[in-house]
Amino acid sequence: MRPAVDVSTLGRVAVLMGGTSAEREVSLMSGTGVLQALRAQGVDAHAFDPAERDLSELRREHFARVFIALHGRHGEDGTVQGALELLGIPYTGSGVLASAIALDKVMTKRVWAAESLPTPRWVRLEPGEQPRERLVRVPDELGLPLIVKPPREGSSIGVTKVQGYSQMAEAVRLAAQYDPDVLCEEFIDGVELTCPVLGTGPAASALPVVRIEAPAGNYDFEHKYYSDATVYRCPSGLSAADEALVQRLTLAAYRALGCRGWGRADLMLRASDRSIFLLEMNTSPGMTGHSLVPMSARAAGISYEELCLRLLADAALDAPPRPAPAPSSGGAC
Repeated sequence: MRPAVDVSTLGRVAVLMGGTSAEREVSLMSGTGVLQALRAQGVDAHAFDPAERDLSELRREHFARVFIALHGRHGEDGTVQGALELLGIPYTGSGVLASAIALDKVMTKRVWAAESLPTPRWVRLEPGEQPRERLVRVPDELGLPLIVKPPREGSSIGVTKVQGYSQMAEAVRLAAQYDPDVLCEEFIDGVELTCPVLGTGPAASALPVVRIEAPAGNYDFEHKYYSDATVYRCPSGLSAADEALVQRLTLAAYRALGCRGWGRADLMLRASDRSIFLLEMNTSPGMTGHSLVPMSARAAGISYEELCLRLLADAALDAPPRPAPAPSSGGAC
């Protein structure tokens, strides 16, 4: 059993929320929930919006650690993590490199492919590779329907399910509003799943799998955060063998990217042959009222408040700060 967290050792805590990404609204909801949960347990926690305050204020105000409740760019992509490394303030979640790779779905796929982990086939379109004559060839490569998305956004922002050749140009145009590169991905027809992970390295463990049943299979921004029409099943209803396989793949994907602290993999179970495919890894998952990590944790006997406290207690740096060099005594070399 994990030992209880001594709140007195955590010090002054900043909950980073808001930020400048397209997921700002979701981040504010996540951060508010985390802040309330930490305060309810006696943590000296304070809201901190990097869109309104300079991160250097974290050191000036003597924050001892940071809970990152930011999502998307400038929060989940290694940039804030790098700033906190320089400030020497431990933070929740993955470090600089793992965060940067995981937010980029193309780079994530490349790592997983190198590790022989299953992920849908894809085509990356750089800005100079998006003329109409190129776009109409993509369905020939990946089949129809297919998914078009910005590779460095989350929360289903800018995502289109393309049913025919004539929809490609508009789908790419929408995705390119959020990212100059565009990811086109093979569509996997089947069951949508998600699986959280807690911990680091060999001690990391997968939580129960959540099965997602969105209206007409459309798990978009509205159905993720505001609609009550989406059904979440945890326990997932999968066979014991399928549940275990999803958890094993999730752990392998998490470790391949070098993640730590916590994360959540999104996957598909193909209806035709029960094959499982990894879609993406979230290194700063949502903590809203509709979010999936708290739901899975609850099924494992971990309350929302306990989850927040556990994540905060595991805050870390990529490497501990080095001691300052001793002053030179002078003299000849």
